Amino acid sequence: MHIYDVIVIGGGPCGLAMGVELAKSGLDYLILEKGNLTESIRRYPRRMKFFSTAENIEIGGIPFAISDVKANRNEALQYYRKVAGYYHLNFKLFIDVDRAEKQPDGTFLTYANDGQVFQSKNVVLATGYFDVPRLLNVPGEDLPHVSHYYDEPFKYSYTNVVLVGGSNSSVEAALELYRHDAHVTIVHKEADFRTKVKYWLVPDVKNRVKEGKIHTRFNSVTEAIEPGRMLIRNLETGETEWLPADFVFLLVGYLPDEHLLTRCGVVLNPVTKVPTFNSETFETNVPGLYLCGTVMAGVFTEKVFIENGREHAAAIADHLSGREVRKVNELIDRI
Repeated sequence: MHIYDVIVIGGGPCGLAMGVELAKSGLDYLILEKGNLTESIRRYPRRMKFFSTAENIEIGGIPFAISDVKANRNEALQYYRKVAGYYHLNFKLFIDVDRAEKQPDGTFLTYANDGQVFQSKNVVLATGYFDVPRLLNVPGEDLPHVSHYYDEPFKYSYTNVVLVGGSNSSVEAALELYRHDAHVTIVHKEADFRTKVKYWLVPDVKNRVKEGKIHTRFNSVTEAIEPGRMLIRNLETGETEWLPADFVFLLVGYLPDEHLLTRCGVVLNPVTKVPTFNSETFETNVPGLYLCGTVMAGVFTEKVFIENGREHAAAIADHLSGREVRKVNELIDRI
């Protein structure tokens, strides 16, 4: 069996950045991705626009040249694919990894669910967090008209759509659905939309709410989902209400795959789910196993983005190569 210097698990922007840095360092590596390259971005809403400006999500020193300031989903998919081709990154696609285990000889065996096994001296987990939605754990959450991922508006025209959540994904979906003739209701447990909603969306959604074109139920939580309707409860009054719901989107966020981390031997904080790692080198409690990108964030996924996650790759490559480790910049608070 070929022994790689590094196996990178995850082919998103941070995983690709890791591959670029490993290639620049002359290390023998392989990227394993469970879907296609940047699979999570491919599954984003089709008309989504990034919060970050284009230069802040560049990788590998390749300019992300677009006519606008912020990239959309399609532009990002094209860009990252071209970067992977430019650097001739070594990857295998549609390889779903179950675990990486450290062996008595100090190497790792990485096991895929299709039976393939890969051996390496080191492993980098760059699996992000988009694959594991936060669950409400309410009856009916698994019904076929319920989803944790919003795709595009045309399927839902002239239907009753309920969106649960008050952050970017819910607000963007609500505005797009309203403009494609869906009857939209937003259910959110807080008294208003989240403060981190993209600033250019806030006046739009609040004006549509004021006009009665988008309906809201703030201070409310989901109690149950049934075909064609959803039961909510007001947290202040305790009153319940059935909302008509042909389709339900539970857009309450996503989490890193804690089960994959624990199968790899990484120790997690039992409350925050933040894994154990060195904040300078990003090596975990398992020597030779590193974290790159949002996978290290636990429940605090708003703290790590492509903007700062891409920098983890350079620090990890420095550590693996015995160089002085470059310092990763903290992400400034967004306005």
